[in-house]
Parts: sequence; C-alpha cells; structure tokens
Amino acid sequence: MAERADALPKRVVDAPSRRPKDFLTASQIARFCQVDLKTIHNWAGRGRISHFRTPGRHLRFRRPHVLDFLRKYGYPIPHELTEERPRVAVLLDAAALKDVILEALRSTFEVLDYSDAVDALLRIGERPPDAVVLGAKVGRLSAAEIIGALKRSDSTQHIRAVLFSSADSDKEEALEAGASAHVRVSDVRGLRDTLEALMGVGR
Repeated sequence: MAERADALPKRVVDAPSRRPKDFLTASQIARFCQVDLKTIHNWAGRGRISHFRTPGRHLRFRRPHVLDFLRKYGYPIPHELTEERPRVAVLLDAAALKDVILEALRSTFEVLDYSDAVDALLRIGERPPDAVVLGAKVGRLSAAEIIGALKRSDSTQHIRAVLFSSADSDKEEALEAGASAHVRVSDVRGLRDTLEALMGVGR
C-alpha cells in the first residue's frame, strides 16, 4: 500500500522545489542559439559550456552558466531566462549594513538572508542560489573558507561569490578561493550593479 504524503518523513515533504529555469536541457540551449542538438553536445564535449549529466546521462546546464555562455558568444538573452528573479544569498554579520544591502537588492533579486555561516552553508546546499554576497568574516569563518566550501561541492560550485569588504588582503584571499568579484563596503550601488552583471539581469 502506498504511503500517504503526510506520513512521509518531514525532510522529504519539505524538500525544496527547484525553479523550472534552474536547470536547462540541451534542446533548450539549441533553441536559444538556433543550432542543432549535435552542436550543443559538441560544445559541451569541448568544454565550451559548463554542464553536468543526470543519472540517465542526459545533459543539463545551470542557468548562470548558460547566461555566461550566451553573453560570451554574443547570443541574445532569451526572455525566459530573465523572467524569474535570480536568487542571491546574503551572509553578513553587520546588521545595519545588511539592512541597507537587503533593501538595495530586493527590487531586482530574490534575497535569502543568513547570519550564521554554518547554517547558511547547509541551507545553501539544499537550495542553491545564483550568487552569494559575503563579508570578510561570517561568524568564525572567513569569506575564503566559505567560498572554498562552496567550490568543493558539485551542487554549489556554480554559485557566484561576491566579497563585500574594504580590505585588500581579504580581496586577494577571496579571489584565490574562487570569488567572482569584490566590491568595497562603501559602494552598495556597485554591489547591485555587479550582481546584475554577473546574473545577466537587464541584458
């Protein structure tokens, strides 16, 4: 007899649903680029576009990688990739600064607010955002440590990490760990512009 949904373990019932545009198929990319399916397989095989394979060996592409590819090779960004707001996680200790950032980002992005670094890493693993904004330190962990942890996991290595800090030493460590960008704390508008550029918003 089949189990009722409400009798299943809570973690299964509450498992986060992924947005339809988080993962794209080879057929969708072929349509975006107006090429045949074989061309997409060739591009993937040559490493021109980041991808992964499902257990059934089907090609899948993450939304940020598709946007990177389309911009790099001059293809127009299709409306279906921009109609949903990109998801951005914010990991900052400074409450006053965080409030300003959240206010600046909410009009463009779906914002996830975290203050505990370990809790954030667990939740980000369950529900990966498109980008994460980090302070130089979040709790006991440095930005470089958090970025390193994200880059070591297949499910989170695609996430764009933006360091929001004024110290050049923090900048170098974060970039070496795999950060996509660094923005000084005094430049909240620059942070929004940087995230928009990384996510292909309005392009």
